[in-house]
Amino acid sequence: MFKTWLAHPLTRNLDIDDPQTTHLRRQIIQEKKFLRRIYEEWYRAIVAALPDGQGPVLELGAGGGFMSDFVSNLVISELFYCPKIHVVMDGLHLPFAAKSLRAIVLTNVLHHLSEPRLFFAEAARCVQPSGVVVMIEPWVTPWSRFVYSRLHHEPFEPASPSWELPTNGPLSGANDALPWIIFSRDRRKFEQEFPDWRIELIKPVMPFRYLLSGGVSLRSLAPGWSFELCRGLEHALGRWNDRLAMFAQIVVRRVT
Repeated sequence: MFKTWLAHPLTRNLDIDDPQTTHLRRQIIQEKKFLRRIYEEWYRAIVAALPDGQGPVLELGAGGGFMSDFVSNLVISELFYCPKIHVVMDGLHLPFAAKSLRAIVLTNVLHHLSEPRLFFAEAARCVQPSGVVVMIEPWVTPWSRFVYSRLHHEPFEPASPSWELPTNGPLSGANDALPWIIFSRDRRKFEQEFPDWRIELIKPVMPFRYLLSGGVSLRSLAPGWSFELCRGLEHALGRWNDRLAMFAQIVVRRVT
């Protein structure tokens, strides 16, 4: 009942796999000032991690985002048609020449990929030496375990033995714990299976601001004017992000 009351009126009762839901989420991100500023902060962090160079940057699962405002020469992709999308494709079969991409960027996408091993193999083929994959993804901490298991609409299974996901709909198939499983719990396995990639950064971030924003599915719990105040409070709590963070910025670099 609580989640039903909090549900955003634009997407309440809509099928998450319906492309119309993604179209409406673009409108939600633009209208919710607190949420939009979170995306702006994420995009700036992604830009700061990109290598210099002239090659294109591929964004997977662009959906309702607006990363093209921050990254030049950005190729915008999604699983289905959305406004402003350049390519309709999945992340498991990349239609690009070998070593043609400067980087691949993802915002809340990796945990939806049904076969992440295929993605990292394809990314290793397409990304230039010293190029990067930069991600903002859900992360597992004691606090996020409580939130994701009770308030979030997506599956959260940190004990899952497998990286692979059930192939349900394009967005309903998910495991919010998958990035943590790959890069923390099974880090040694990732390094052994993918020697072409070096894990360069895992930075847990954002204990409560996204929750206060309501994300793209729930009503906002904080007005736009409170963003700086909330960011300051999170900064003060930064030493405890390993226990409180709900997300992480992850950077892996293509070994030369």
